[in-house]
Amino acid sequence: MLTNNIRTKRTVISKVALLAMSGLMLLSTTLISCTSTSPKAETAPSKSLSFNTKVVRMGYQSSGDIVRVSKVLEKRLEPLGVKIEWAQFAQGPQLMEAMNVGKIDLGSVGETPPIFAQASGASIVYIAGRRLTRTSGTGSAIVVPKGSPIKTLADIKGQKVVFQKGSASHYFILKALEEVGLKYSDIQVLSMPNVEARGAFIQGNIPVWVTSDPHLALVEKIHGARVLRDGKNIGTPGGYYVATREFTKDNPELVKIILEEINKNAEWAEANRKDVAKLLSPILKIDLPIQEIITSRANYRLKGITPELMKDQQRIADIFYSEKILPKKINIQEALLKPEEYTALTPPTLISEK
Repeated sequence: MLTNNIRTKRTVISKVALLAMSGLMLLSTTLISCTSTSPKAETAPSKSLSFNTKVVRMGYQSSGDIVRVSKVLEKRLEPLGVKIEWAQFAQGPQLMEAMNVGKIDLGSVGETPPIFAQASGASIVYIAGRRLTRTSGTGSAIVVPKGSPIKTLADIKGQKVVFQKGSASHYFILKALEEVGLKYSDIQVLSMPNVEARGAFIQGNIPVWVTSDPHLALVEKIHGARVLRDGKNIGTPGGYYVATREFTKDNPELVKIILEEINKNAEWAEANRKDVAKLLSPILKIDLPIQEIITSRANYRLKGITPELMKDQQRIADIFYSEKILPKKINIQEALLKPEEYTALTPPTLISEK
C-alpha cells in the first residue's frame, strides 16, 4: 500500500513537472513570437558596474527625440540602478544654456550651439558626432511665404531674416549668403526660436525664415512655403552629443553605455523610418504623411570624435569670429578630452566606417 502511494506521488510530481516545462516552453514561444521591429536595449552586462551617479539628466529639443520615445536608455540603465530624467528645450542654444548652469548632463545639438556655449565659458566636452548621409541638410532650409516677391537667395539682401542666433541655422545662413556674394551685414537679423517664429511666418510677418524640421515640413506642406535653398552640401560637420566635462570624466563607462544604446537605436531608426514616423506622429501631433517626410530626411547614427571632425568644427568657430559674431576666438581643443579618454568611452560601433 505504501509502495503504491509512493508511486502515485511520483506520477503526480512527474505530471506537474511536465506541465511546468510545457508552460515555460509556451511562454518562451509567446515571447519570441511577440518580438517587434522596435529598438531593443542590450541586456545589462553581467559584470558589476559602479557609477558615480544614480540619475542622468538628458536634454532634448522640442522637435522630438526618438531615443526618449523608445525608452532604450531606461531599459538598459534602470536595471543598473541609474534613472533617466528628460528636459525639453526650444532649440540647441537653450539646451546648452541649461547645461552651462548645471541643469542637465548631456544632450544632442547642431554644430553651432557648442561653439557659442564654449565662448560663454561653459565647461563642456564633445562626446560623439553625427554621421552625414545623402539626405543631410535636406531637413533645413531658407524659406519665404507662398506668394513672396523674393525669388532667389540673392533677393534677401536688405530683408529681415529670422532664425535663432547661436543655432545651426546661424551657420547655415552665413554659408548661404557667402554662396551668392552677400555679407552678414547685408541682411536684417532677428533672433527668434522656431517654436515662436512659425506662427509669425504663417501670418505673413516674417519675409525670410531659416528653419528646420519639423517646422520646415509643416510650413511647406500645409502653408505652401517656398524653399530658396536647403541645407544640403552646406559644408557642415553635422550635430553632436555634448556633455558637461565633470559628468563625462566621472562616468566614462556610463557615457559609453549611453552612446551604445543611442547608436543602436539610431541604426534601427534608419532601417525603420516608417515605424519611427508612427511613433513620433501622435507625440508631436503631426499628421503621419508629414511626419514620414520629416523622418525620411533625418540623420540618426553617431560617429566617434576624431581630430579631422574637430578641425572642421574649429573652421566654423573661426567663421563666427571673423564675422565678429563671437566676442573672442575660441580653441575647440579646450572642449575635448584626451585621446585615451575617448578610447575609454567611445563604443566600437561609432568608430566603424560602415
